[in-house]
Amino acid sequence: MAIRQLSETLINQIAAGEVIERPASAAKELIENALDAGATRIEIATSGGGKALLRVSDNGSGMDAADLELAVRRHCTSKISETLEDIRTLGFRGEALPSIGSVARLSIASRRRDSAGGHEIAVAGGKIAHLRPAAANPGTIVEVRDLFFATPARLKFLKTEKAEAGAITEIVKRMAIAFPAVRFVLSGSDRTTLEFPATGDDHLARMAQVLGKEFRDNAIALDAVREEISLTGFAGVPTFNRGNSAHQYAFVNGRPVQDKLILSAIRGAYAETIPSGRYPVAVLAITLDPALVDVNVHPAKSDVRFRDPALVRGLIVGAIREALARDGSRAATTGASDMLRSFRSGFQPNSQRPQAQWSAETSPSRPYQPTTGFGERPQASFDGLSMPTARAEPQFSPQPAAPEPIARYPLGAARAQIHANYIVAQTEDGLVIVDQHAAHERLVFEAMRKALHSKRLASQVLLIPEIVDIPEEDCDRLMQHAAELSELGLAIERFGPGAIAVRETPAMLGEVDAHGLIRQLADEIAEWDTASGLSAKLEYVAATMACHGSVRSGRRLRPEEMNALLREMEVTPGSGQCNHGRPTYIELKLSDIERLFGRS
Repeated sequence: MAIRQLSETLINQIAAGEVIERPASAAKELIENALDAGATRIEIATSGGGKALLRVSDNGSGMDAADLELAVRRHCTSKISETLEDIRTLGFRGEALPSIGSVARLSIASRRRDSAGGHEIAVAGGKIAHLRPAAANPGTIVEVRDLFFATPARLKFLKTEKAEAGAITEIVKRMAIAFPAVRFVLSGSDRTTLEFPATGDDHLARMAQVLGKEFRDNAIALDAVREEISLTGFAGVPTFNRGNSAHQYAFVNGRPVQDKLILSAIRGAYAETIPSGRYPVAVLAITLDPALVDVNVHPAKSDVRFRDPALVRGLIVGAIREALARDGSRAATTGASDMLRSFRSGFQPNSQRPQAQWSAETSPSRPYQPTTGFGERPQASFDGLSMPTARAEPQFSPQPAAPEPIARYPLGAARAQIHANYIVAQTEDGLVIVDQHAAHERLVFEAMRKALHSKRLASQVLLIPEIVDIPEEDCDRLMQHAAELSELGLAIERFGPGAIAVRETPAMLGEVDAHGLIRQLADEIAEWDTASGLSAKLEYVAATMACHGSVRSGRRLRPEEMNALLREMEVTPGSGQCNHGRPTYIELKLSDIERLFGRS
């Protein structure tokens, strides 16, 4: 078969298969062009999920007639010259406009600020129309209609209009976070108008516009530098999490990316602080020399390759963990809101209950009858009852204990223990409810993790070794890592073909359910065991052991024990959530309580 040169139109359609995958891809390319042109106001309008219409208008530098003719031709760009080593713009390949024009009906109207008039050019299915004068404001208007009309096969694979419109919205949100000084407006017949006013240099204000005002109250600032790479942004506290990773935003030199290395580093940084199936909220901005990163990995430019990926990953994990250790122990502000909603969902005002037939005997407006409610005979049955109290004071004390000062303690002073599991503490401006098992589990884990980096954990020798029967293959796995487990204070020996003898347990755990601990460790090692052993997983093992040695639910605590737990939480990093990522306490402000009773 003879080799022949493909036509320009077919070449552009092939390129469009990679560059323009869906309407959101076209929106991304057009918004990037507007930002590269220095626009401070960008308006996006869509119809039919972007398939019928996609219009991007900006007030950027604009183009003259000569630029317009070149803009719709492949590999024509003003953003690079002879090298890919110093790319400082969002676009640079010169493929977006000709690719769009090859599969859709494209028109571009533009005018330079110093020009008396504008010009317009159109491309339909790869055929370029003649350039003509046009009335236009300074800036550029790009209009795309009937996307993929020239490639019906691609059109069939698009999702519903609602899904495609949502993808465009996500693109606009990412661009809005990256460029807070630019005003974005997204509108159209297939959506409600979405507007992000410019916030100047206030990046957190723009993030609050996109991620919600709760993010501002639950975000921890990041600012770290390692060698020639800097990391800024904000990371949400662990208890402020979401059901998917759509609320994780990463930018490299101002370019929005969805890089697997960065997303993996975020997951690693939040290990043991986020529940399974939940995802942290984070906005990371990485700045480095353009020569140290390759943005030309894929035509869509959403993936990048770092020259030193280990350095970037270490920077992200270290910066987030340091921030969480510094300020991540506080509970998410949404906890109080969830509590308020729970109270309200369980309370039904009389006006919302089904109305029974009115009667004089049951009406709340009936005349006062002393003999039916407050007579001496009905009241006599209450004589033997004492006034209830929820104060956390030692019983049988000759004098009531003086209330512990609360102003100097962030978590306040313990006032009660309810259901033998929850500690209620009074703070200066509200109250705190603590899950005693989850809180103590985190404290034990942090103590074990700290000891891992210093010396072998202290252990207690069992008077009679615990014999645990488990399958022989699990015994083999455990004994392969006996030395590493010994570093955690857990000494085990083989006891026959299908049993393990536990001779020592970590002293800080106190009384331990050895059978449950050994079986769970065997299951975990079987799941993620590798040739490198447990060296990279010791913290996971420590978390498992901490869970088995924590204050159990159902144990009654004395007031001094409850207060000691609160004080320890205040000085322990990450105490706002347990090893499984669940919150250890919820704070309810006095203003929230007053709202429950309609006093504010």
